[in-house]
Amino acid sequence: MPWIENKKRLVCGTAVAMLWVLCALDWRGTQWLPLILQWLVFGAVAGSTLFVTWQSRAHRGRYFWLTATVAYLCTWQFLVFATDVLLWDELRGALARLGLGTLFLIGLCWTTWILETASQHYLLLRRDLRSIDEVCGPSWTVQQPAPQRTTARIWNPGDPNAWYYGRRRNKLNQSLAGFISYSLLFVLVCMMISQFQGCYEIYEIPAGGGEAKAVARVVKVQKVIRQKFVVNPFSSILFQVPPIDEVKLQLEEVTEHAYTPGYGQGTGAGFAGGTNRGKVRFMRLEYSGGDWDQDYGVGGDLNMLIKYYELTTHKIAERTESRRIAQLTNFPRGKSPPVVYLTGQRNISLSNNEVKVLREYLLDKHGMLFGDNGGSRHFHNQFLSMMNRVLPDVRPVPVPLDDVIHRVPFPIPFLPYVAPHGGKQALGWYQDGRWLCYYHPGDIGDAWSDGHAGVSAEITDACYHLGANVLFYAHMEYAKWLTAQDADR
Repeated sequence: MPWIENKKRLVCGTAVAMLWVLCALDWRGTQWLPLILQWLVFGAVAGSTLFVTWQSRAHRGRYFWLTATVAYLCTWQFLVFATDVLLWDELRGALARLGLGTLFLIGLCWTTWILETASQHYLLLRRDLRSIDEVCGPSWTVQQPAPQRTTARIWNPGDPNAWYYGRRRNKLNQSLAGFISYSLLFVLVCMMISQFQGCYEIYEIPAGGGEAKAVARVVKVQKVIRQKFVVNPFSSILFQVPPIDEVKLQLEEVTEHAYTPGYGQGTGAGFAGGTNRGKVRFMRLEYSGGDWDQDYGVGGDLNMLIKYYELTTHKIAERTESRRIAQLTNFPRGKSPPVVYLTGQRNISLSNNEVKVLREYLLDKHGMLFGDNGGSRHFHNQFLSMMNRVLPDVRPVPVPLDDVIHRVPFPIPFLPYVAPHGGKQALGWYQDGRWLCYYHPGDIGDAWSDGHAGVSAEITDACYHLGANVLFYAHMEYAKWLTAQDADR
């Protein structure tokens, strides 16, 4: 029977829509579902909606345009998802911006159509009532009262005679009110969706254990016997005879991997308080006023993240990420990032609310800020001014080379830098037994980028080691805090 078939289609469509929404939420946040499942669901839904739209192309009615709108939304989401997974950041950004603008125009067309349809409906209804009055006379009004004849105010926005549209140019006012209301609603929904990633995202450190100590360096001494000469003392040829038993000492430094860098008693390289699905992630902060995305993603931050895995064997994320400062509020306490990275070379413009959010992240959520001067003395002053607002009661101090953050897991004999834009001394904000912020003055991120800014291999390796130390320190302190929180329960 037709109604049974329609019911089956409705149930099937609802189930597919719920699965699509679940995968979309997981992609935007928790990332618990397998990536292959997301590929299948998003690809299948986009393909099926395009197929249904193609089938209904002969009937250019409401059904066709509705399916075309759904197909556009699903296809756009699939393309953004695919470019995001494949790390095509520039293409993903272009698709996101272009698709969002197109979606705004599509929604505006639907809003205009709905208002126009409703307006024509009420105009025709009133015209029909006037025709009935002319034929039947006013006695019909008493016998058949109609809501349209009441003197009460009309609140229906689809009716152009609504009181808030005024008495003059009410049709134009209706169109303007519809445009403004739709635009505000669209912006509000976009803001809610942009915040939604933080609402459903949690940061979990990788489970495991290990020792938090410096990687030992074993010095091996190798004797190299130089060539011996047999000399005839009665020969007429004179030359200086080298000592027969002279040796040359060759020192070789070999890194000893006799232990696993980590913290706690767990199995494998990781941290106490972590989870099996936890990963070390490199998260950068977005801010207004400057170039927060300097050396961002592939060819920059990702090089450091991959190097961290090579040095520690901790599980890492497949790509680096960025978040606005306001999104830090949506990470729950105990599931927030242990460290976030901030760099640039121009202005840092934070609102009072962003300053409050960053302060709560550092103090209440046990987070850490890794600052890096990307290329100017101006940024140095901007960063110090920002931290003075965020932590007004904590003064910056030089971070000594014998501090744990410079020794574990890799000893840093000197502060490596590409250029001393903000000096040659790392600064830190220290409180409650830990570093809340570590500021590097010499563009360490440029040394992580492809080409390494032309610095020597020694400086490059030292910059990688220092970056690994900061990431390790933040995760270790976070693991200690999680362990203490569990002990107090």
